[in-house]
Amino acid sequence: MRALKEDAAKDLGVSGAELAAEAWRAGLIDECQVFVSPMLVGGGKRMFPDGIRQPLELLEERRFDNGMVFMRHRVLH
Repeated sequence: MRALKEDAAKDLGVSGAELAAEAWRAGLIDECQVFVSPMLVGGGKRMFPDGIRQPLELLEERRFDNGMVFMRHRVLH
C-alpha cells in the first residue's frame, strides 16, 4: 500500500474494515471522511481498529435535513 500511495498521481480512497485498518496501522491515512446516520444498528465490523489513537483536525462538516452528518478530518501525524 505504501508504494501505491507514493506512486499515485491522485488521492487514493480506502474502504473496507480490514484494508482500512491496515492503512491506519501503517500510518498511511491522511484524511478521514465519515457519514454519521441518525440510526443505530447493532453488529458488523468496527469502524476503527483496536489500538489506534489518532488526533484529527476537523476540516469540513455538513448537516443534512434527514439528520445525517458528514465530517472530513485531516489526520495529524
